[in-house]
Amino acid sequence: MHGTGMRAMESLQLRVKDIDFAYRQITIREGKGNKDRPAPLPTTLVNSLQSHLGRVRDLHNRDLAERFGTVYLPHALAVKYPRANREWSWLYVFPSTTRGREPQSGEIRRHHWHDQNVQRALRKAARYLSIKTLR
Repeated sequence: MHGTGMRAMESLQLRVKDIDFAYRQITIREGKGNKDRPAPLPTTLVNSLQSHLGRVRDLHNRDLAERFGTVYLPHALAVKYPRANREWSWLYVFPSTTRGREPQSGEIRRHHWHDQNVQRALRKAARYLSIKTLR
């Protein structure tokens, strides 16, 4: 979220394919008003984000080896591209640390971090930095 202007849920729903390191740009899908929009990718975040994505890729490869590793695809893309749900580019940038059963399909897969986890982390950081919050 830092330096991009992204809302919390927009950053949680971000997928690997939405980050363009060459153009230093992030594509935010279905943001406010259900519209896509570009956001800048600050140069200061590039190295740490690439390092994070390396760890996420390792996690994805372990999931695939254990016969998991699928991700929810929006709309009818799962029907149109039946193998896309296993592709690295569709993976969430911030996948959950645990797998869970998806209510609609019953499949076990990783979703993205829960928004309450981000809110807790931000409150903790604010307390650590002695920043007064509204709550």
